[in-house]
Amino acid sequence: MHHSKSLRGTRLTLLAGCAALGLAACDRQPLDFDLRGIGGGFSTAPAATAALAERPEPDDRGVISYPNYQVAVARRGDTLADVAGRIGANTGELARYNGIDADARLRKGEIVALPRRVSEPSPATGAASTGPIQPVDISSLAGNAIDRSPATPGVQTSALPAANATPRAAPAPAPSAQSGKEPVRHRVERGETAYTVARLYDVPVTALAEWNGLGSDFSIREGQFLLIPVPEQSPPRRNPAASATPAPSTQPVPREVAASTPTPAPAPAPAPTLPEATTMPGVGSPTPTPPSAAKPLPKDDTARPLPAASTPKKPVADIGPTTEPVSSGKLAAPVQGAIIRGYAKGKNEGINIKAGAGAPVQAADNGTVAAITNSAEGVPIVVIRHDDNLLTVYANVTGVAVKKGDPVRRGQQIAKLRDGDDSYVHFEVRKGFDSVDPAPYLQ
Repeated sequence: MHHSKSLRGTRLTLLAGCAALGLAACDRQPLDFDLRGIGGGFSTAPAATAALAERPEPDDRGVISYPNYQVAVARRGDTLADVAGRIGANTGELARYNGIDADARLRKGEIVALPRRVSEPSPATGAASTGPIQPVDISSLAGNAIDRSPATPGVQTSALPAANATPRAAPAPAPSAQSGKEPVRHRVERGETAYTVARLYDVPVTALAEWNGLGSDFSIREGQFLLIPVPEQSPPRRNPAASATPAPSTQPVPREVAASTPTPAPAPAPAPTLPEATTMPGVGSPTPTPPSAAKPLPKDDTARPLPAASTPKKPVADIGPTTEPVSSGKLAAPVQGAIIRGYAKGKNEGINIKAGAGAPVQAADNGTVAAITNSAEGVPIVVIRHDDNLLTVYANVTGVAVKKGDPVRRGQQIAKLRDGDDSYVHFEVRKGFDSVDPAPYLQ
């Protein structure tokens, strides 16, 4: 399915956050686009705590069929033309739908989205059952589990077949329909990476790669469809009350005796034992006399007026001109303009400030340039480290006038705004690597 355009601003936020990776990068290591290599920083480890199901096996053609869409799984050395010929699809339509050249080599296990349904999998195509994978019915699973659970052990009887009856072969069981949860199908937009997509859906990036046949570099392309891994279905729990019921004797009883002996009536349940009578809190214990009732409180003399403050003496020597008052905010605004988009945790990790094209972008406070990188469109992103483990991020700028490691002053120009509709700066404040609302720092 197509991803919502409302995440377009989120991509800029994610890219600005990834720019802080230069703080932990060294000459031997690439930028850590998942933020996991930074001590005490963001981690995607919680996403790996939930067990994820494995991708369903395709049929002999490589087709996995869900109720709302179908995908094909490429074999080693396949092109789109090979996949199209195997499933009976149009090669050009398949190439346009997946944003890839028809002659490009596909990776083994790579997912190819189908623009229209082909014939459903069946035993004739090597599938275990006929039709698409059906959604899991939790209530049906629980009911079937109860039906399959062994009854309370006891005397069991069975009817014997007639003496001259000819045994009949049991009919072959019909293949049950394959069931499972239908994954979300995400279409990659420009600037997204496997890490940002994995973080968006809270799944490990390795699971995302296994489900979609990504390479060792986890590279993805614009327009590519990705299946988002789904969690495993937990088996229904047994009723503990039923399992705690004591089992009667399992000694076998002859069939004739079992048929003629009446079933004994169950013993009556013992009468419930009532708890001993309890008293309400405070009942039956003496109430102490408050100290104020036996002895008056001491006289309160704390309400006396304070002595008049003495007038400070005029300084004898001139101490020089007074300094300008410090701004009430800790940080200075990078540009003077209107805020066109506010801070929203998880959606917009900073604020967008609009100003005239070419306006200077200034450092919000004294600090050191910690990283300079580029977005997917080649637009520079500058990260400055300040005191108290504070970072400021300046994205969507041009004409960067500093380099990594340079000390900067509060108000020093570090870049300028782009032209046209892009003449705004995306400004973030991060405490460590966690974004915070910049507004209180600028007031």
